[in-house]
Amino acid sequence: QGQLVESGGGMVQAGGSLRLSCAASGRTFSSYAMGWFRQAPGKEREFVGAIGWSDGSAFYVDSVKGRFAISRDSAKNTVYLQMNSLKPEDTAVYYCAARPAGSYDPWGYWGQGTQVTVSS
Repeated sequence: QGQLVESGGGMVQAGGSLRLSCAASGRTFSSYAMGWFRQAPGKEREFVGAIGWSDGSAFYVDSVKGRFAISRDSAKNTVYLQMNSLKPEDTAVYYCAARPAGSYDPWGYWGQGTQVTVSS
């Protein structure tokens, strides 16, 4: 059974930065895509971006392009979400997820989420 555990959330002022981590364990995720999602209070969960574990190619939703960057460290089985120039509207619980690369199946693995709060 695979497991994803996020960490690194917290409170930061607008314009600041945070780096979230997603530690993967329990199975091999080398052929998976790793995604980041977020859910703000009263809103649906939204896709933020994703990275292919094998080739490192990443893509993002327009609202975070140029501010957020996803990377992975295969030696540590960890995926990162670097968030810069944070805005109050980035406040949300952030989740990482995994599914087979190239698949359109539902994201089958989810972490428990980590809270990010951006104050104005």
